[in-house]
Amino acid sequence: MSDAANHFPFNPLKFDAEGMSREEVLNLYEKLMLPRMVEEKMLSQLRQGKISKWFSGIGQEAISVGVAAAMPEETWILPMHRNLGIFTTRGIPLDRLFAQFKGKMHGFTKGRDRSFHFGSKEHHICGMISHLGPQLGIADGIALANKLEGNGKATMVFTGDGGASEGDFHEAVNVAAVWQLPVIIGIENNSWGLSTPSREQFRCENFVDKAVGYGIPEEDAIIVDGNDVLAVYNTVRKCVKSLRERPRPIILEFKTFRIKGHEEASGTKYYPEGLIDKWVKVDPVERFTAHLKANGGLTNDEESTIQSTHKQTILDGLKVSEDLPTIEADLRVELADRYAPGTPAAVAPVSEGRELRMIDAISEGLGMSMEKHDTMVCMGQDIGDYGGVFKVTDGFVERFGRERVRNTPLCESAIVGAALGLSISGRKSMMEMQFSDFVTCGFNQIVNNLAKIHWRWGQSADVVVRMPTGGGVGAGPYHSQSTEAWFFHVPGLKIAYPSTPADAKGLLRMAVEDPNPVLFFEHKFLYRSLTGLVPEEDYTIEFGKARIVREGSDATIITYGIGVQWAEKVLDANPELNVELIDLRTLLPWDEEAVMASVRKTGKALILHEDTMTGGIGGEISSKIHELCFEQLDAPVARTAGLDTAYPFASDLERQFMADDRLEGDLRKLLEY
Repeated sequence: MSDAANHFPFNPLKFDAEGMSREEVLNLYEKLMLPRMVEEKMLSQLRQGKISKWFSGIGQEAISVGVAAAMPEETWILPMHRNLGIFTTRGIPLDRLFAQFKGKMHGFTKGRDRSFHFGSKEHHICGMISHLGPQLGIADGIALANKLEGNGKATMVFTGDGGASEGDFHEAVNVAAVWQLPVIIGIENNSWGLSTPSREQFRCENFVDKAVGYGIPEEDAIIVDGNDVLAVYNTVRKCVKSLRERPRPIILEFKTFRIKGHEEASGTKYYPEGLIDKWVKVDPVERFTAHLKANGGLTNDEESTIQSTHKQTILDGLKVSEDLPTIEADLRVELADRYAPGTPAAVAPVSEGRELRMIDAISEGLGMSMEKHDTMVCMGQDIGDYGGVFKVTDGFVERFGRERVRNTPLCESAIVGAALGLSISGRKSMMEMQFSDFVTCGFNQIVNNLAKIHWRWGQSADVVVRMPTGGGVGAGPYHSQSTEAWFFHVPGLKIAYPSTPADAKGLLRMAVEDPNPVLFFEHKFLYRSLTGLVPEEDYTIEFGKARIVREGSDATIITYGIGVQWAEKVLDANPELNVELIDLRTLLPWDEEAVMASVRKTGKALILHEDTMTGGIGGEISSKIHELCFEQLDAPVARTAGLDTAYPFASDLERQFMADDRLEGDLRKLLEY
């Protein structure tokens, strides 16, 4: 641990070049000056109303610049709000950067997100979301890909003293330590989380003190003077070299201070009087300038040339961005960009197949995916030697190895994030939720990262999250919930929910081939109770294409998953009922065309699902039917669903909860209307 910890904020700023040439140091100075000058210009733009918001990094530039200069260009950096220097040092053209700030099409998010909420694959920068902590899980995934490829690359991820209080921080650091991932975890400790001081956020003196709890040794938990650009640069450069030789996580705690507010509008009135004045004395730009001038590292002419060059570059970038037209909304573009392109056409099976259980069909489809994509990684709790709690991955370790079939700690958020990191690195990945109920612990990563990342900055999320779901097995309220409606509302996701073994294999294969995030629901009750013919060869089923299970003329049942089995049971027991049965197969997208065509034909519709009635998917489908088929309806659209209670455990309570307990009565009532 550095003795610098004892000197903040009155550290002497050693500026030890550690053998760097004058040219190297001067080049670093040029890089340090640029974000300070850009920010000064942006503050002026903010006052003029030309940009809407600004997160100040004044006082912290040495961290961003030192890190970005030390990290090889082909390695990924995952920055936060105050890391303007990452973007400028990585060479992002200022006209594009300013266009991003102004919400122009020439920016990185087509006007869909602001400030530094963007990434650039070209510059190996992964954009943040406002929730801060999830960046660390993504970094784990990128680092895992690097380790599997043996390329010696390190990954750099930032968080702050506030963000380090989030559960995502703990999860990701723990995973990095358990898996010995080559990731540098940079904590910008400026002692304030917006207006909340450190004493109200954590009890330890330094964040590096936490390292031992994760099994990270003291020598890999380093305090760095965050206001000394040379200290940052040389420390990170040594870490990069060390991780090339021995992959593992390293924690760097950058001690620094935020001179201005969390964002410009919030101000700094919460700072104690005199605190800013103390830290201004160790301003990273002014002190480095003074040091270089005093030691022959910078002449007045060189300083003037650097500043005038930067000033002109900034003015040129502003001119370009200001002359760009404002974005005109185009409905087709906005809707099209929800999903990454490249979803393949379906491949039909050629054989009738042989009898398989649902669980065997899923395992076969997943195994075929692993064989086809030899860099694909499966992750989840107990999926290794144990084969998963439902044994879907039984034998996979022997077939594909432990590196690709990975047991994980109990940390759903970090592992969903890691799956996204693998996708950013060009790998397909599958993450198994042990039970879909547990997805609440990974909810943020799914709805705010997986679902939005392509729409925001063009990065696909080539991830499948398998979701064992549903009741009928006496598992109670935390292992039986139907959770699909939680995600049905989220643009950018795809949702598959098969009802037969054949569909389970074909839809899972398509889920893997699709470059977009797919939630793949598997009903636990059907795993071993349902068998059917499954083609032996590889095939895929198109998303958004329903299956007409049986034709009819008097009414239409629209359902999915176990609902198909419930409906078939009722119709088999009542052959006099002339009812059409539609299996949606996928919920995002769902086959609106097939449903409307059937309802127009029969004039009556019943929507069936296991999930609770209120807020269930049936409400949306019912609304759409009333909207598009009102004149053809002979009765109001009916819904049969689970009770509006939590999921019960006792068998008789569970029977009462389940929608199939009411299906036949509701269907007859509809037919008699």
